[in-house]
Amino acid sequence: MDAIKISGLTKFYGKARGVKNLDLRVEEGEFFGFIGPNGAGKSTTIRTVLGLLKADAGNMDIFGKDTQNFRNEILKEVGYLSSEALFYPGMRVREVILFSAKLRGRDCEKEGEKLCERLELDLEKKVRELSLGNRKKLGIVCALQHKPRLCILDEPTSGLDPLMQREFFSILKERNLAGATIFLSSHILSEVQEYCSKAAVIREGSIIACDRVARLANTGAKRIHIKGKVNLSGLSDMRDIQNGEGEIRFLYGGKMEALISVLSGQKVEDLEIVEPDLEEVFLHYYQDGVE
Repeated sequence: MDAIKISGLTKFYGKARGVKNLDLRVEEGEFFGFIGPNGAGKSTTIRTVLGLLKADAGNMDIFGKDTQNFRNEILKEVGYLSSEALFYPGMRVREVILFSAKLRGRDCEKEGEKLCERLELDLEKKVRELSLGNRKKLGIVCALQHKPRLCILDEPTSGLDPLMQREFFSILKERNLAGATIFLSSHILSEVQEYCSKAAVIREGSIIACDRVARLANTGAKRIHIKGKVNLSGLSDMRDIQNGEGEIRFLYGGKMEALISVLSGQKVEDLEIVEPDLEEVFLHYYQDGVE
């Protein structure tokens, strides 16, 4: 079954583009990444699917149910963390967590306390006393304490220190192994590469690539690093060229035979050829408009 199915989603803000004719499918049980810079349409897609915004066109299902007609029923199975979670400033952390659980009609006390302990969140502090990172932790607890079947997380790690990021992803991996679907919106590509099995790249409101992360990263290009004084004027299909003193780095999409032929007889002190990381691939999609 598809956890999320979007067909032809279109949303405009007046004349300003939100998303246009967007199609996306996320299978139940996937750890799915949604990649794009700020303004690409990630949050618009998420909020429209959840029914927080009204679509101009398109169909959206969560677990086979239309999100417009069955929104309240669907949201019981969803844990949502917005990119900027806001809470009543005068409430204590414990009160916010209890309030969130009561809104769902569930007793989540034990799970909430367990999450607070793992994330090192003080239950007695008031919201106004919390740092950005601790407010994000509070949002995570409210989103996950009812053990949702689908977790939709919009830029969840902003404000978290590296240790808390690691613990947060440990929690998500545990939930995913237990059967939950994780939908992670992010512009931090290292997160997607390390934790997601599949991802979609969104550009200017449209999906331009969707595949397993390993396949998205396999563009056929290599990252080349050459030390020495070399002349590469006869070499084509080079991009992202970085020249340094006595060295050069670039992405190369041509044949290795051509590279070796050009370098043959030149003073090469060292040669390194590696696979590019997802960040470089992402720039490839955005700069070249690859579909």
